[in-house]
Amino acid sequence: MAIRLNLLAEARAAEDMRRRDPVKRSIWVGGLLAVLMLAWSSSLQLKAMVAKRELSKTQGQMSVFTNDYKLVVENQRKTDEIRRRTAALDRLTAERFLHANVLNALQLTTVEDVQLLRYRVEQIYSATEGTKPKTNDNRVIPGKPATATERISVILEATDSSPNPGDQITKFKETASMAPYFRDILGKTNVFSLKQISQPQMMPVPGSQIGRSCVMFTLESKLLEKTR
Repeated sequence: MAIRLNLLAEARAAEDMRRRDPVKRSIWVGGLLAVLMLAWSSSLQLKAMVAKRELSKTQGQMSVFTNDYKLVVENQRKTDEIRRRTAALDRLTAERFLHANVLNALQLTTVEDVQLLRYRVEQIYSATEGTKPKTNDNRVIPGKPATATERISVILEATDSSPNPGDQITKFKETASMAPYFRDILGKTNVFSLKQISQPQMMPVPGSQIGRSCVMFTLESKLLEKTR
């Protein structure tokens, strides 16, 4: 019987061992996992770059919208201020003191032997500064607009040349206080009051060498205060 010897069996066995080596397989698996991890990391980085670009774009749009919003709010504030001032001017125009109305009322306020010599008006305005809105503990405290308080005094200087000078002063005072126009602007309490009366004196009479006895007096009344 012939005996056959395989001289390459040992080399083939060593090669098979080497191929089945778990360390080598681990290296291949680790390399594959590293490649996959690198690809996944690259995809995440790409997504992050895209998201960052979108975020920058969105922030730019928000900045534009914020500026537009601030502009709209500022224009609205200016518009409200113009409307408020226009309304105040309209109210001032409608309620302002007119001398013509007083003179017309005085023409209808006559008493025998009383002669009006002078009509005078004193107007005093007290301004109060406004306050700006402020925030206190997350609560907005609204401001107050500036105001002006109007104080008007009507002063009448006249003479009483009645047979007994001074007797007609009370009648003239009551007549003036009860006149429809003065009653509206003076109210129930701010009637005319006697502020001054002179001693009897002689008043010249045109076309006569003999004068006429009279007294000079002053009436005053304060109109109702108005704050605008």
